[in-house]
Amino acid sequence: MSKRTMAIPYIFWIAAGTIIPLCMILYYGFTDRTGAFTLKNILAIFEPVHAQALGLSLGLALISTVICMLLAFPLAMILKSSRMGRKGFIVFIFILPMWMNFLLRTMAWQVILERGGIIDMALTFLHLPFPHIINTPAAIVLGMVYDFLPFMVLPIYNALMKIDDSVIEAAYDLGAGYGRILRSVILPLCIPGIASGITMVFVPSLTTFVISNILGGGKIYLIGNIIEQEFTTSANWNLGSGLSLVMMIFIIISMMALNKLDKSGEGTFI
Repeated sequence: MSKRTMAIPYIFWIAAGTIIPLCMILYYGFTDRTGAFTLKNILAIFEPVHAQALGLSLGLALISTVICMLLAFPLAMILKSSRMGRKGFIVFIFILPMWMNFLLRTMAWQVILERGGIIDMALTFLHLPFPHIINTPAAIVLGMVYDFLPFMVLPIYNALMKIDDSVIEAAYDLGAGYGRILRSVILPLCIPGIASGITMVFVPSLTTFVISNILGGGKIYLIGNIIEQEFTTSANWNLGSGLSLVMMIFIIISMMALNKLDKSGEGTFI
């Protein structure tokens, strides 16, 4: 059996799971309820409620991505220098939470942050005031960072592991200090991993609606929430598809920009 014949089931799978749904989104996005061509669904992104939701989504996604990057790089450096990291044990620990359902992990943070939760009880025991975090943008960012941090750590860790120790030793021999090595050697060689991590954190953060529904208490509307409601509650597939196409444009632009930093795909960890 040839390789082309063996690839036929995968071609059908891709067509059924990706190409056909995308064509449906394109059709509904550029038509109205009567099937007539229109750009109204696309231009609806400029309506105040949609523009505000998009701006908030972009802002929270950017904040979450930056926080993940600031946390992930030092953590990946620690993993590289530790024996457990080299054996893959710590990497396994990071992957382990992904085995749990995404919804359950997010709901766990709802229990932790709400009144009467673990943090509230601990602060009450210490006679400290309880900060109101749940149902705020801060709670959504916290949920994003928790859920997507492994997707930033693993690509950076993979890029660090590809750096030969002799390169760093040579830099030390040439008189460079640790700060200079970090700026001039380690960071440039980690750019592919950083770019890959940014892509894998920014894209789901921008399109999420589950985290904002649970940790935002349904009071904070991101563009993902509006799209989800148009499909499920309002049954307006045309408007939902139009807004989805706008989101796809943002995602494609961001991925094209980041792919220039990771042309060889060395930042991926799969």
